[in-house]
Amino acid sequence: MDRRRFLRNLLSGATALAVAPALLRGEDAFAGDPARFAAGLREQPWLAGWKSVQSETLGPATVQLEGRLPAGFAGTLYRNGPAWTERAGFRYEHWFDGDGMVHAWRFNGDGTLRHHARMVATPKFTREQRAGRFMYPVAGTSIPDRQPIRNNDDANAANTSVTVINGRLFALCEAGSAFELDPDDLATLGPVTWRPDLAAIPFSAHPLVDRDGSSWNFGSIAMMGGNGLVVWHMGRDGTLVSADVLETPVPGYLHSFAMTDRHLVFALIPFSYREGNGAFFERLRFQPDQPLRIAVVDKGAPARARWFEADFAAIYHFGDAYERDGRLTVRAVQHLNLEQARSPMRAAMNGDAQGDAHGGKGALRELVLNLRSGKAHWEDTGVTGIEFPVFDARTPSRGAARLYAPIHADGSTAPYFSRIGAFDPARGRHQVHDYGRDVLVEEHLFVPRPGSTRPDDGWLVGTLLDAAKGRSGIAVPDARRVDDGPLAQAWLPYTAPLGFHGHFAAR
Repeated sequence: MDRRRFLRNLLSGATALAVAPALLRGEDAFAGDPARFAAGLREQPWLAGWKSVQSETLGPATVQLEGRLPAGFAGTLYRNGPAWTERAGFRYEHWFDGDGMVHAWRFNGDGTLRHHARMVATPKFTREQRAGRFMYPVAGTSIPDRQPIRNNDDANAANTSVTVINGRLFALCEAGSAFELDPDDLATLGPVTWRPDLAAIPFSAHPLVDRDGSSWNFGSIAMMGGNGLVVWHMGRDGTLVSADVLETPVPGYLHSFAMTDRHLVFALIPFSYREGNGAFFERLRFQPDQPLRIAVVDKGAPARARWFEADFAAIYHFGDAYERDGRLTVRAVQHLNLEQARSPMRAAMNGDAQGDAHGGKGALRELVLNLRSGKAHWEDTGVTGIEFPVFDARTPSRGAARLYAPIHADGSTAPYFSRIGAFDPARGRHQVHDYGRDVLVEEHLFVPRPGSTRPDDGWLVGTLLDAAKGRSGIAVPDARRVDDGPLAQAWLPYTAPLGFHGHFAAR
């Protein structure tokens, strides 16, 4: 079957209604209790990171920067995450369920910062706003009296990440289209169809930018009830270069992928569905007795893969990948607690401040693929308690990059990250800055110094939640001197829910 006919059949009526079949069949509601969450929040202010917003916008607020921004640092940090999690006495249980809110943190260039945020006006969100209740399937909570959907985008929460391509801003999630937003006021312009026969095909939340400025991404057909991946290639001008179907031997869950100069690397986590009703993650069970299957895809032939097998690993996020001496090495954060991997911070979503909610117990490991023998194995790095790793994409892919990631520390008020670190495991070096036991630390992105080509010459920018003082903030450390703490930071007069991923648009 040719590629275009395959995609058309994928979107035909029968298959379109197979969007995560468990999402469409469940009848029983398994939801959190808003009153219980409110009681937990009164006891533990750090739960503000999982509190539902009740307004479609936050801000705008203009605040003074503390410290001094370095010369050359200018632009806007866009971030996205689940924000609307309660309606009509019903609360989502899974962190991935909330409707997306996109934030813009604009460095004004005059010693001030302006923050504002807006809900992504997806069809799901706008219809549920009018109805005053949740109506459509989500990833991890069964919805009572759920309404039927036509395709993925009727249930698209647009809540995971953002990207900017040729000046256009997009809100992304795993299981549906990219939603374009106005980069200035964050108003929703609507879902994007890259080509007419690709309407509603998933465009996932972790596109990677190649050295020529083009972008690669994938869409998991498993989200639509089948097997396989759509491999997207976007030009630097934001137009579609190609969309290829990569057939996969078995179903597998994946949230992101890795890339070298020559290859894309996709790791399929084996899973099965539990019998009965329930949402996708309610029924999903990872299968640690099955191998991780890894596809190494040549960028020149995206529809073909060389397959490897390695010991099972539950992975959401990858760091860098590089090729040297016939070996391709991928660095990834592995989650050892499979229940936490299936529903991260579940106790926090339920307002259970004493529950087993740990957002930062991941171990950084290296997946080594021998391109000559076809064998694969894992190696430990000794780095633990991290998530959301990033690196300077200018680093040559013939060797390991320096990684930057939030760190979980014992003694913190919340069971979440409170530090930011820089890691160079190959040389046994690391730097750490502790923001304080009451501060929850989110992903920090790398921002290169304008005009420089030296790897790691630049800054980090990341967001914070100070639970003790009831405020959200932003910080800018020097990437080469992370342990010195931020060069500049700013605090808002309010808190915002914690999110997942962002994009810095330099000015």
